Amino acid sequence: MKRARNRLTLGLSVLALGLGGALGGAGLAGFASAQGKPESILPPGFDDPAPVPTPAPRPAPAPSGAPATQPRPGTQPTVPAPGTFLPGTAGEVPVNAPALPSITRDELARLPSLEELENMSTEELDQLLGLKPKFDIPPGARRALTRVGVMATEEGGLPPRALANQSDKLVRAALNGTRGPMVSRWGHILVRRALASRLAAPLGMDPVEFAALRVGVLNRIGEFAVARAVVQDIDTANWSPALTAEALTAYLGSGDITGACPAVRLQGSARDDGEWQLMQAICNAYAGESALAASQLDRALFRGVAPRIDVLLARRFAGAAGRGQRAVQIEWEPVEQLTPWRFGLATALGEPVPENLMEAALGGADAGYYARSGALLPMLPAIERAPFAGRAAREGILSSQALIDLYSALYADSTAESEARTHAASLREAYVAADPATRIAAMQRLWEAGNAIGGGDGYGARVLTAYAAARIPADAAHADAAGALIASMLAAGLDRDALAWREVVDEGSLGWALIVLSAPRSNGVGQGAVESFISDDDSAESRKSAFLVAGLAGLGRLDEGDAAALADDLGVDLARQTRWSRAISRAAAVNNPTLVALLAGLGMQGTSWEQMTPLHLYHITAALTRVGLEAEARMIAAEAVARG
Repeated sequence: MKRARNRLTLGLSVLALGLGGALGGAGLAGFASAQGKPESILPPGFDDPAPVPTPAPRPAPAPSGAPATQPRPGTQPTVPAPGTFLPGTAGEVPVNAPALPSITRDELARLPSLEELENMSTEELDQLLGLKPKFDIPPGARRALTRVGVMATEEGGLPPRALANQSDKLVRAALNGTRGPMVSRWGHILVRRALASRLAAPLGMDPVEFAALRVGVLNRIGEFAVARAVVQDIDTANWSPALTAEALTAYLGSGDITGACPAVRLQGSARDDGEWQLMQAICNAYAGESALAASQLDRALFRGVAPRIDVLLARRFAGAAGRGQRAVQIEWEPVEQLTPWRFGLATALGEPVPENLMEAALGGADAGYYARSGALLPMLPAIERAPFAGRAAREGILSSQALIDLYSALYADSTAESEARTHAASLREAYVAADPATRIAAMQRLWEAGNAIGGGDGYGARVLTAYAAARIPADAAHADAAGALIASMLAAGLDRDALAWREVVDEGSLGWALIVLSAPRSNGVGQGAVESFISDDDSAESRKSAFLVAGLAGLGRLDEGDAAALADDLGVDLARQTRWSRAISRAAAVNNPTLVALLAGLGMQGTSWEQMTPLHLYHITAALTRVGLEAEARMIAAEAVARG
C-alpha cells in the first residue's frame, strides 16, 4: 500500500505540473515573484569577506554600439549557469527553452477524480502516468500473430495456411454459426483439432479477431482447457475486448481463476461490469495489493455492483492471497440460481455447492456447461466428477482412456459410496474376469445403465467400455453381442480391433454395417447386402439404414446408381443441394481440409442424432474423404449408424 501511495503522490504531482503548464506564463511569473530574493539572517558584514584587489579586466568592445557593462572593482563577474537567466538583463527567456504543456477542457474533464486515483492499482497508475509501456516483453520474445494455435502440423494439426486465401466472410459465418455442441463425438474431435491448429488468419481478417472467433467456438462446445491454451498463445497486450471476454470464460470454465490476471491488470478499467470489478480485486490481491483489493470488494458489496454471493466468493478467493484477512462466511440461503461465476469460484475454493442449486442447474438450459466444465476441474474429487464425465465423454471432450482413469480412481476410493462406484466395479470385472462371457455381461450392465453414466442415448457407457470390448476374442460364440462390442470399440477409434470380427458377423447385421463403414480399406458393398440390413432394421423411420446408405455413398463404397436407388427407397434425396452443401462441396473441390472441418461442424450441431439428416451425413463424409480426412469420415459414419 505504501508503494501505491508513493505512486499516487507522484501522479498528483505530475497532474499538478500539467495544470500549472495550462495556466501559462502568468502562473510562472507569480511563482517567481512569490519566491522573493533569499535574505541572510546574519548581522551585516559578518559573512562578507574582505575585498581582494584584482587587476581590472580589459574592457571588451560593445557589440552594435551598445555600451559595455563593466564589473565593479573588487568583485568577480557573475557567470550564469547554463539554462538560467539573470533578472534585469536582456533575453530573460532562453532561446532553447521547451514549450510549456497545454491542456484542453475536454482533457481536464477526463482526468480521474481523487477517489478514482485512490482506487487505482499500481498497474493502472503506471499506465496513467505513462510509466508502463504497452509491451513489457522484449521485442525478440514477442510472439508473432502470423500463425496462432497450439497444434502444429507435425503434431496432427491441419495445414497452417489453408484459410489464408479464403474469404473472411465465409469463415466468420461458419464460426459465428457454430453455437453449440455437435451430435457426433467424432465430429467434435475433428472440430477441436481444427480450432486448435496453428493457423494463419483468412484473407482480410485480423488475426486477433480470428483467434477470438475460434476461442468462442471452443468455449461453446465445452473445450475450456483448449480455449485457454489458444489465448495463451497470444501476448496479452494484443488482446482485443472480444478475445478478453472469451479468455475470461475459458479461464473460469477451466478453474484457473488467476490465469486471467495479466490481462485484467493490464487493461485496468477497460470494463465496468460487476464481474470485471471483482476480477480486478482478486488480481490486485494476488499482486500483493491486499489492502486495495479489500477496499474494492467492500465498495462492491456496499454499492451492489454484483450480487452478494458473488462478492463473498470473490472476497474468500482474494483473502487466500493476503495476510490478516477476515473470515468470510458464504451465504447460500438466499441464492436461487447457479451461475458459471459461482460454480467456478466455489469449486476453486473447495466450497460445496448446495445440492438443490446443482440439481436445478443440471436440469436447466445450461446443464451442458456445468457438466463440461466439472468433468475437467482437477480440484473436484472423482466422486463428484463422475456424474459430469459421462456426458463429456459422450460429446468428445474426454477420451476413453481419461474416463477409464477416472473410474479407476473411483474404484480405489473405498470411502466413496455411490452408484458410480458400482459402475467402477463392473468396469473392473469387464477387464479382469477370466471368462469372456462374464466380461461381456459386465459390459452389458454398464450399457443398460448408460443414462446414469452419460445421459442422452447412453453412448458415454460405450466410450467407457471401448478397450474392454477390444479384449474380447472374435469368436462365433459371441456373435450375438458383436454389434454392441464393435460399436463400443469404434467409440474410441479402435477400427483395426473391430476389423477382426469381419469373418464372424453375418452380412446385413449391425456388426457388418459398422465394419464396412469403419474399415480402413474396403472393396465396396453390394446393393443386396445393404437391402438385407434395411429389411432387419427396427430403428425409428429406418434411420440406421438411411445413415448406412448416406455413409457408404459419401465414402465412395457404394455404386452411385445403387446409392440413388436405395436412398430413393428410403425417401432420401442425396442429390438435393442447399447453401451449406454447396459451400462444403466447393471447399472440398479446392482441397481445403480446414474449411471443410469447420463447415462440417456447422452442419453437425445438435444435442441428438435425431437432429442429423442423412443428406448432411452424405455431404460431410464425401467432403472429408475428398480432402484426405477419410479416417474421421469413417468414424462419423459408423457412429451415425450405431447411434441413429
